[in-house]
This record gives sequence, structure tokens and C-alpha cells, in this order.
Amino acid sequence: MKQIFSISLFTFVLFVACNTSTNKATETEASAKQQSDKELHAKALGIFQALPNLAENAKNPVTPEKVQLGKMLYFDTRLSKTGNNSCNSCHNLDTYGVDNLPTSKGDAGNFGSRNSPTVLNAAFHVAQFWDGRAKDVEEQAGGPIMNPIEMGTPSKDFLVKKLKKVKEYNELFKAAFPSDKDPLTYQNIQNSIASFERTLITPSPFDKYLSGDSAALTTNEKEGLKTFIDVGCFQCHMGVGIGGALFQKFGIYGDYRTFTHSKINDEGKKTLTNIESDKDVFKAPSLRNVEKTFPYFHDGSVNDLKQAVIIMGKAQLNKDLSEIEVSKIVSFLNSLTGIVPADAKEHPKLLTQK
Repeated sequence: MKQIFSISLFTFVLFVACNTSTNKATETEASAKQQSDKELHAKALGIFQALPNLAENAKNPVTPEKVQLGKMLYFDTRLSKTGNNSCNSCHNLDTYGVDNLPTSKGDAGNFGSRNSPTVLNAAFHVAQFWDGRAKDVEEQAGGPIMNPIEMGTPSKDFLVKKLKKVKEYNELFKAAFPSDKDPLTYQNIQNSIASFERTLITPSPFDKYLSGDSAALTTNEKEGLKTFIDVGCFQCHMGVGIGGALFQKFGIYGDYRTFTHSKINDEGKKTLTNIESDKDVFKAPSLRNVEKTFPYFHDGSVNDLKQAVIIMGKAQLNKDLSEIEVSKIVSFLNSLTGIVPADAKEHPKLLTQK
């Protein structure tokens, strides 16, 4: 009987000891993971910034009246020569500010030579267009309207006269620019559209994470963030836009055309400046909502996000990313998908023609 009791006591003590050891190991592992999460979060805060609520411009203050007018103009096909296209045609807010085409169809049915980037969060970029030829969204808003392939309006005066025939527009411009003697001008058309675009901000789970909510990202997304940083993607894709902050040669380690099989020979900023060092230099795109804004690159030559990541690894970092690394990075990139403001997507009632 004593022998049986001794064996039982030994078994119990052994069980308690093993269980205690297991608990300590679990606690140590949890503590290490917590520390690792803190270090990753601190590192992320040194590279990226969460989206603010508004992309303000002191020279063109955002007001409710300007936003209302800008939204009306954004969706109005009368801004194009024959009435086939609006800003929303190429930058469709129902599909994350893009049309998901390699290049977009213009007012007269012809296609442009560059992919239409998303308008969402674009006001945070260092400049606008792939070659940076517009300094801000105010300047950018006036470009496509008179581009012969895109919207085809022949002159600023042509559009101003067209809109002045619409009674409601005269009233809306007066309300939006009350101190202007002649409020319906081409510059104010640009300022209104830009004011609307400055409200097109899409906070994502990653923004919650940056703001201190560690649970906003899954384990896979955190591993993807770490991989994104470790392999060097952040060197071009940083800041509030996770890109859009600088210009970089596409194809540092080889001609980009070899990697993308591009059918269009686009030399980037060189076509604008005629400077040889600007050859194949483009604005590094924002990766916000990149899951939804395919196809990728300036010519829309790649449809698959994983393939785009592989190409960037090789062309920009000279790295053959493993399948696991690519999957982790894509998992992180998916955490950058935000929500388009519901009121922005609601198509306004078209104004009547007087």
C-alpha cells in the first residue's frame, strides 16, 4: 500500500513539475513574441505614418461648398468634349479610384499610353502623374480635361462657357467662392475637383496598427510587414502613402521591359525633361489599396500582385524573393486596403442644362 502511495505521489510531483515547466516556457515564448511585436511596431512608426483625416492645402482650403461642387464636377461628363467621359470614368470610385484597365479609354474612344493611377489618397503624393509634371491635385485636375486623348476639351474658355450655361453651376460656384467677382473660372474648376479629391482618404487596418492597435494586423500580415522592411521594399514605399513620396528608376538591376514584357517603350521622366538620367524614372506609386488597383506599373503590364512583387524584388533590389517571402509581403499589402467613403461613391444627380 505504501509502495502504491509513493508511486502516486511521485507521478503527481512529476506532473506538476512538467506542467510548471511548460507554463514557464509558454510565458517565455509569449513574452518574446510581445517584445518582437513592440520592436516591429517601433520600426514601422519610423518608416510609415497613419493617414490623417484630411489632405489640406493652405492655398486652397477645403470647404463643404467646394467639396460638393467638386464632386458634382468629378462625375459630370460635360467636362469632356463630346460628353462620353468624366473624371470618374478613368478613376472610378466604385473600383478604388481606377478602371482596372492597362490604359484608359478617352472621350473619343482612343486609349492613353499610361495606366490611370488611383485618385484615392493621391493628395498626399509629392507630385502628380507618373512623371510628376503636376505639383499637386489642383494642377493635376486641369490636365486630363484638355488632354486630346483623355477628355478632349479644346480650351479652358470652351469649358467655362459650357458650364456657365448651367444655372445650378453658377449658383454652386458662387457659394463655393463667395469672395470672387467671377467665381466660375477654370482655376476654380480645378480647385473644386481637388477639394473633393482631398477628402478621398481610405484608412485601413494598417493605420489602426500604426495608431497602436496591435490586433489590427494578423500574424501573417505582421510577418509580411517585417519581410517588406527586411528585404528593402520600404526604401521607395514609405511615409503616409506607403509610396508616392519620391521618384526612382524602374529597373535599377536591368531593363524593366525585360521583367514586365511591356509592349510600350515608355522612358518616364525623360519624355518630359529630355535628360538622359531621367530615362525610365517614374514616381514610386502608393501601395495603399494596391490589392484593388490592378493592373500594375505605369503601363498596366502586370495583372497579378504576386508577380508584381517578384518583379520589383528582382528589378529594384536584385533579389530573387522566395514564394514564402512573396506570400508574406502580399499578405501585408492586403492590410493596406481601406474603405472608400460611402458618400463619395454616391453619384450626384446630374444638373440640368439650361
